[in-house]
Amino acid sequence: MPKASGVPAYTVQQLAAFVAVADTGTIAAAAVRLQLSPSAVRASLGDLERALGVQLALRQRAKGVELTSAGKTVLAKARVVLHEANELELDVRGEPGQVTGVLHVGCYTTLGPSVLPPLLDAFRRRHPATRVSLREDTLDRLRTAVDARDVDVTIAYDIDLPRHWSTVPWQANAPRVHLAADHPLAAGDGPVRLRDLADEPMILLDAPPSREHVLDICRTAGFEPRVGLRTSNYETARALVGRGLGWAVLVQRTATDVTYEGRRVVAKDVVDPAPPPVQIVVAWPREAPLSRSAQAFVHLVARTAQSR
Repeated sequence: MPKASGVPAYTVQQLAAFVAVADTGTIAAAAVRLQLSPSAVRASLGDLERALGVQLALRQRAKGVELTSAGKTVLAKARVVLHEANELELDVRGEPGQVTGVLHVGCYTTLGPSVLPPLLDAFRRRHPATRVSLREDTLDRLRTAVDARDVDVTIAYDIDLPRHWSTVPWQANAPRVHLAADHPLAAGDGPVRLRDLADEPMILLDAPPSREHVLDICRTAGFEPRVGLRTSNYETARALVGRGLGWAVLVQRTATDVTYEGRRVVAKDVVDPAPPPVQIVVAWPREAPLSRSAQAFVHLVARTAQSR
């Protein structure tokens, strides 16, 4: 049957299958994401290649799928087509000007308790028809999720972010040293030199990129820290400090200086040298079209940052 004029030979479902295969790297993983059988995904990919007249991917037994040069070119345009198709559906189903759909938000693990509540509360008030899905994790895992489009936008520190990501700043915090309330250096209002803690055990927040960032701060201060304990949990780090088991350098702010155990932790500014502030940002791949809900979230972050 001849193709109708102005109507593409491929379908949106075929594009979705191709993008899922490209993002996940295998037919099987794409099938799981799309909730289809592997044979259906394989057939859709083959039909798309025949419709376009080019090979988009090389099927490598036991090695997954590798995009051809043509596949890489088609992938970028396929994302745009799928984005526009989804936006069209939301426009028709929702009220005029209403933001709907699902917003997938990633957040660096230590930022969640203090950053997510105010932002998501404000977002829910402005866009009640949008549902939010959250994922809290370390930056390396969030990077994979964002690039695979499993997450629309992510909140993170502006440290070691991929160059192909766009960012909007929200807030900047300077790293501070945290000490038990009875530590000799905790008294008074003055700052602390990290070098004065070089011989004492350190509690290291062992969650990339915080781990590397804090170690670099200590090295810049002229010493290699004696790591006594490691934890990937921000509140556990504060609790260990509150027990007097070591000191820690942390960037995140809390509204209270008391740990879960009720022990006081003192946060002090650092000098000689003073580490530069670290920016908290919302980020996404530059070439990826943002959904309407993701655009609304980014705009909210920008407006909130201006009013802080």
